[in-house]
Amino acid sequence: MSTEVMLCGIPLSNPVIGASGTFGYGEEYAALYDINCLGSFSFKGTTLHPREGNPSPRVAECPSGMLNAVGLQNPGIDRVISEELPKIAGYFDKPLMANVSGFSLDEYVQLCEKLDSQPQVGWLEVNISCPNIRGGGMVFGTSRQAAGAVTRAIRRVTGKPLIIKLSPNVTDITGIARTCEAEGADGLTLINTLLGMRLDLKTREPVLKNRTGGLSGPAIFPVALQMVYQVYKAVRIPLVGAGGVSCAEDVLEMMLAGATAVQVGSANLVNPYACRDIIESLPEAMAAYKIQNLREIIGGAH
Repeated sequence: MSTEVMLCGIPLSNPVIGASGTFGYGEEYAALYDINCLGSFSFKGTTLHPREGNPSPRVAECPSGMLNAVGLQNPGIDRVISEELPKIAGYFDKPLMANVSGFSLDEYVQLCEKLDSQPQVGWLEVNISCPNIRGGGMVFGTSRQAAGAVTRAIRRVTGKPLIIKLSPNVTDITGIARTCEAEGADGLTLINTLLGMRLDLKTREPVLKNRTGGLSGPAIFPVALQMVYQVYKAVRIPLVGAGGVSCAEDVLEMMLAGATAVQVGSANLVNPYACRDIIESLPEAMAAYKIQNLREIIGGAH
């Protein structure tokens, strides 16, 4: 029974990847269990300059999920390279996925140029779909022209596998996916969070200081699954499925829809052992559905 997959030319021992925004730089989870059991993890969304993020409150609970408007709080790329990457090397010995977000084309290019020389980084996961920041993020992910321009510019400055993280908050995700592929993307992550809101009945104001936030958790799994299924038919590059994955059966569904690898996000915030538990239960789930090799089921629902 084999759980190994190949993502953009880099082998993974299993398809489970800790999702950016929920896995930090891995340190907190490494204190609980050996995170080398993961296929990989995508580290905290990183920008060119340090960011304190959005004002609080910036997290709100909702049925079957949560809203977040953290706003890419991070120490900036230079400190990530000088401080975080050396620390990660002490507890994780597999290729990392580096998640980056910019507020301009030039920022995306500078970020990826800096990371191109980092041997720990296996893949660049370029976030053009964050709904919680103004003047960047999702602005690039809702237009084919903008998404194509970002992909094309980054492709010129890096030889690392380039994975573009797409927004579900669009009319036609397949058109944007095709454009990214045509401009040199090696893979796509889908989906990022859906825009959402909660109101406080006592104050009659939004619960989140940012007013809106990104909805994640089990509530969005069917949406993510449908978009993976839809995009798989539209492109030839590998997909990373993300959105509401919380068990081994969800991983299998995502792979049948067309995902080569699967990110686990909000489930980590509910159960910090979620990734480990999913990986450990994968063989049993595979046996239950008579699956011998995970690579053979990718896109199997088509």
